[in-house]
Amino acid sequence: MELLLETVALYSLKLAYETEGHSPILRDDPLMGGCDREVFGLLVRRGDVAGIQSEISRCLDLALGAVGGVDTVLGRELGRLAKDFGGVETMERLGAPAIILRNYLRDVQ
Repeated sequence: MELLLETVALYSLKLAYETEGHSPILRDDPLMGGCDREVFGLLVRRGDVAGIQSEISRCLDLALGAVGGVDTVLGRELGRLAKDFGGVETMERLGAPAIILRNYLRDVQ
C-alpha cells in the first residue's frame, strides 16, 4: 500500500512540477516532502485513513491545478476520482480508489 500511495503522490507532483527538458522528479526529490514511502508506511501501520487522505489530497490539489482545475475535462475526472478516494472510511477500501488514481495520473502524464 505504501508504494501505491507514494506513486500516486509522485505522479501528482510530476504533473504539477515536471517540465519538458528538465530533470525528472524522482522519489527522493525534495518536492516529495512528506509524501514518501516511509511516511505513508507509518500512516498505514497506524491505520490513519484521514492522514493518508490529507497527504494525497495535498498532492492531488497540485495536479488539479496543473490540468486547469475542475472546469476542464481532465480536472473534472481527477476531481471525481479524488472525491472517491477522500470518501473512503477504512484502510481496507483505500486500495481500489488509489489504484484508479495512480492509473489515471500515469495516463495523463
